[in-house]
Amino acid sequence: MHQQQELNLPDAEVYFFPQFLSKEESDLYFVMLMKEVNWQQESIKMFGRQLSMPRLTAWYGDKSYTYSGLQNKPQPWLPVLLELKKRVEVVSGQKYNSVLLNLYRSGQDSMGWHADDEAELGQEPSIASLSFGAERKFSFKHKSRKDLKGQSITLHHGSLLLMQGQTQHHWLHHVPKTTRTVEPRINLTFRMVVE
Repeated sequence: MHQQQELNLPDAEVYFFPQFLSKEESDLYFVMLMKEVNWQQESIKMFGRQLSMPRLTAWYGDKSYTYSGLQNKPQPWLPVLLELKKRVEVVSGQKYNSVLLNLYRSGQDSMGWHADDEAELGQEPSIASLSFGAERKFSFKHKSRKDLKGQSITLHHGSLLLMQGQTQHHWLHHVPKTTRTVEPRINLTFRMVVE
């Protein structure tokens, strides 16, 4: 049985599995994902300028998906992604039809504050975030309640973070840059695109 921790965030359902996969399995998956995934350097329009995203990304699955003005056409599922999807679905009790992959090449790669609250993810999106490679800090802050202290956790090699229920309506999350020297990290966020 996977050891589970519930994060104490009001207006949210967030569960963390620090050792969802063993180190041996995680090492193997990391190598496969680095090699097999068709990583892209996307750019987005911000402040009237085209800027390169501070990480590499890939979108696989059954549906197109738009975020940050970026239209993602799905690539067909890889066997390794279907295998991981199945394992995550067993623990989350949810079904997923798509996955967004992020490759953080160094501590300078990051993800800004955002919520996964696009209409095509439905009323209460379930996001299953699987991490491989270097540990990185993952932070939360409430969208409207300034009295609530944000929370940070460390996402480990082989860990799984589930964000469900009202989480995306009330909380933002991000992966900050770090000046520490860190090895690459791969993150998979499984989701159900409903539209």
